[in-house]
Amino acid sequence: MKKRAILSFPVFLFAFGAANAQPDLTSDSIVVDGHYRVFHFVKPQSNRTNASLVFVLHGSGGKGKQMADRTAKLEERSSADNFIAVYPDGYKRYWNECRKAATSEANIEDVDEVSFFESMINYFKTKYQINDGRVFAVGTSGGGHMAYKLGMLTKGKFRAITAIIANLPDNQNMDCAGLNAALPVMIINGTADQVNPYNGGMMQTGSFKSGTVRSTDASFRYWADLAGYKGDPERATLPDTDTADGKTIERYTFKSKNKPEVVLLKVIGGKHDYPNDIDVHLEAWEFFKRN
Repeated sequence: MKKRAILSFPVFLFAFGAANAQPDLTSDSIVVDGHYRVFHFVKPQSNRTNASLVFVLHGSGGKGKQMADRTAKLEERSSADNFIAVYPDGYKRYWNECRKAATSEANIEDVDEVSFFESMINYFKTKYQINDGRVFAVGTSGGGHMAYKLGMLTKGKFRAITAIIANLPDNQNMDCAGLNAALPVMIINGTADQVNPYNGGMMQTGSFKSGTVRSTDASFRYWADLAGYKGDPERATLPDTDTADGKTIERYTFKSKNKPEVVLLKVIGGKHDYPNDIDVHLEAWEFFKRN
């Protein structure tokens, strides 16, 4: 990967909404290519085994603990549904994902994210006897791009992924040679998002740019095509549980026996944020459970 000039990055997505009380987190690290890579999680009950593993990925400029602040409802389900939620830290707050134009140090140094996640899976399999056939990833913004990369480059390691406010890079900005393997994917994107443009184009906030992305429909279609779907998806409108937020959600679903489910939640009026009508992380977990 070619060296690029380092730009100053704004921190996306951590100012909106009230933070929940942080759960009692345990932090640990793994050495990958000489770097201590840190992750956080709530220790499961000592008698629980065969748990699912859910990676929750922060956006560009963030930290794992910030995501833990906003997933209290997800953590509340972890015991009953027998899963461990893990909040990894990106390398110097960023992920080395698939956007070629990204100028973070993670991208410049081409840090080995795949080895990091595979090492974490082995860590939890060894220490907590998780079921490594039920590993999932949900990511927001830059974390959504990282979830895409995991889905594209780790065939058989991840059972399903969810990308929130993130479109796939377009061909000129794509830095990952995908394995073209179908898997269950859910995308949650807002139609009024000016950072991750719903209809594709340049990702930009102020003077900060991170290259061009496909439209949400094209990103959705990419995964549907890999799964072998033709025609139009099933459409449904979700209940508008918060009429004051100016957002409504349409769900588009490709689902068929012996094929992975592919879902788009189209947040009409949604910006680079979360809708109030649903808890996006609980929605991701319900999707993961179905798959």
